[in-house]
Amino acid sequence: MTIDRAKTLLDGRRELLERALGRDLSPPMTGPRGPLPPEVRAFLREEAEDLYWNELEWEHITDEEAVEDGALAELAFPGFLAFVRGLLLREVMPDALAPATPRPQVVEDILHFLCGRVVELEDRLGDGDDDGDRARLVSELEMTSRLVDLVLYRFHELTPEEVERVEAARKFGA
Repeated sequence: MTIDRAKTLLDGRRELLERALGRDLSPPMTGPRGPLPPEVRAFLREEAEDLYWNELEWEHITDEEAVEDGALAELAFPGFLAFVRGLLLREVMPDALAPATPRPQVVEDILHFLCGRVVELEDRLGDGDDDGDRARLVSELEMTSRLVDLVLYRFHELTPEEVERVEAARKFGA
């Protein structure tokens, strides 16, 4: 059930992007070496999940990125977002020791993890299962939901102008 809702959430976010941009989104191409072995794919996803949990906990401990409207996901999850950028990297400097090996299939797995987390947080808030810390769960939900958007922007290689259009459409409910 949660998996279906997470998929629906992700599909809905992509549809919103397509409507705001007026074009279909195509997934990035896989790396030059083809599909990843399942154990490597699982390892990379687990690394992303560890980064998510560590950066989320650090934000709760420090409230470093807290602003009036809540924490800024862009600043609260720098390592996580850098990891995602690295998984999508298609070009490296000429003197790089290793070639670029984009792994968009791992980023797709990460998006499913994040959407599953959003659904889980929504359920906990809706059921009143907040362990007395409703504000913390609301903050986690807002940051994780925003993180889904940020990863989608990178995954589908949106330009800064396209991101502005999407953000404006979201703000004005278009």
